[in-house]
Amino acid sequence: MKVVIAGGSGFLGRPLAAALTADGHDVVTLTRVAPAARGANRNAMAAADGSAKASAERSAAWTPDGRTGPWASEIDAAGAVVNLAGESIAGSRWTAAHKRRILDSRVQATRSLVAAIRGAATPPRVFVSGSAVGYYGPLDDEIATEDTRPGSDFLAGVCVQWEAEAARAASDRTRVVGIRTGLVLERDGGALPEMLPPFRFGAGGPVGSGRQYWPWIHRADWIALVQWALQRPEASGAFNATAPNPVTNRDFARALGRAVHRPAFMPAPAFALRIMLGEMADALLLSGQRAVPARAERLGFRFRYPRIDEALDALFGHA
Repeated sequence: MKVVIAGGSGFLGRPLAAALTADGHDVVTLTRVAPAARGANRNAMAAADGSAKASAERSAAWTPDGRTGPWASEIDAAGAVVNLAGESIAGSRWTAAHKRRILDSRVQATRSLVAAIRGAATPPRVFVSGSAVGYYGPLDDEIATEDTRPGSDFLAGVCVQWEAEAARAASDRTRVVGIRTGLVLERDGGALPEMLPPFRFGAGGPVGSGRQYWPWIHRADWIALVQWALQRPEASGAFNATAPNPVTNRDFARALGRAVHRPAFMPAPAFALRIMLGEMADALLLSGQRAVPARAERLGFRFRYPRIDEALDALFGHA
């Protein structure tokens, strides 16, 4: 199957593309720059030493400005499209300009993909579009399933508009899946490497009160969930991409301390985080959602790492 991935060079898109390629799919990554020589170089090296198969992954340039372009020919007759495009949420302090980029990058990229899908003679059978558990806004200990109403803060508003754009691709020929992603854990990127330095120096611990829930997922499970959604005709609508057992920030810190064999009792004061990060501190660190993957589990998806100690042990057990 041909799979087109927008945002396929990032922390999630890169390993997803590799996994799909390893499964024999033809993967096309949409990139804002000219098509990279990455795939060609990899194929040339493989052919030179005979040690690996030539990659089926390639890239195509696109401009995600809400319109289509020559790149839309990649969408026509593709089996699936995966949308992971968007400005980094935690890349810099949330100025008004950066918040506008966060919203526009997601809405415009999704609008471009939807226009290409709707204009295709043979549209993809499935459109998997990113979203986030920030959809639910800050919650206390209320369990958030996919049926929970959206919140009213900035990130919730972004997710609502993002998902509304994606839903426009739905038809009797294309099903739409929304992946509401939580805190994705892996050692080579995402939030986890940023958490480690205090623990390495024995100064790790909870953030703020530590009572806020952090809905996490091992990246291997996130990839498996997307692959599963691509293949399951009955999978449509929103899915929480979170492990079945969300934990409070305090329990997360303790589990991380155990995994790296360091103490985890030094709290990071909320006021200091707000001084350093502004509005972003409350949205990303000092609040959270007790989100659970109710729909995926109901349809039979099984997590390899359902508990935080299992996930962190897999990441650090051989460190």
